[in-house]
Amino acid sequence: MTPITETSGLDRDPETEYADIARWLGSIEFAWDIERALEFALFRTYAVPSISGLLARTGKFEAAPRKRYDDTELLLSEPMEHGLDSERGRAAVERLNAIHGRFRISNEDMRYVLSTFVCEPVRWCAENAKRKFKDHEVRAWTNYYIDLGSRMGITDLPSDFAGFEALNRDYGASHFQFAETNKKIADASVELLLGFYLPRSLFPLGRPVIRAMMDDPLLEAMGYEPAPWFVKAMVRIALDLRAAVVRLLPRRRRPLFLTQRKRPTYPGGYLISELGNGPEQGSVLRRQASN
Repeated sequence: MTPITETSGLDRDPETEYADIARWLGSIEFAWDIERALEFALFRTYAVPSISGLLARTGKFEAAPRKRYDDTELLLSEPMEHGLDSERGRAAVERLNAIHGRFRISNEDMRYVLSTFVCEPVRWCAENAKRKFKDHEVRAWTNYYIDLGSRMGITDLPSDFAGFEALNRDYGASHFQFAETNKKIADASVELLLGFYLPRSLFPLGRPVIRAMMDDPLLEAMGYEPAPWFVKAMVRIALDLRAAVVRLLPRRRRPLFLTQRKRPTYPGGYLISELGNGPEQGSVLRRQASN
């Protein structure tokens, strides 16, 4: 991939240079927003009982939620940040396929999960970021995930964002329903996300904030009560204020790469080939060379 700068996503072709545009969007233009959007994208998948049920049966999410979160984020970030055709990108996709190959996962569930990665960042930025995605950025973002999904063996993928949006909406409408495994995985996810920002003593104050960012179908599928109206109002004001401040700031100059973030899960670094293993299978890890 070409070196990334603060303006490198502005003049690329979304049909042929979609990976460069997606990388720029995720690490420069909307680095914080897209990371938050993808957190909620994963959260929305837990509202489908077949998905939450599989996670609950493996036991890994509840036993080591931070490790599973880090493994998922790293495996998705490796091809985005280093390139789908890079050595690291190919290794991450192979690892994703190996992990998913252990289980019987329907193509329909896989398509839905992929659709959340396509749709949630576009929706989040339209509502909460300094600006919404431009048309060519939406096309590039979609094309990137079509390429990724194809490499993961997912079939019958939509060809554009409108198709993914329809798939995402229709699948949620027909498959969101309450299940105990939804709530079990959602509770573990909420505790994990709150731990990124708050001491445990303040978790009771943080839980309504997370619920305030959920729509009614998601809340019902998780068995959650809606947040109080004043919490929703405070969250809306806070996000709007942040967006207004970010609009006044210069564009980020250096990319924020998630693969370079220090993580307590992997204090000595990580091997792509060992992501997704149980804690006992890779306690001493080292980072592969970045280049």
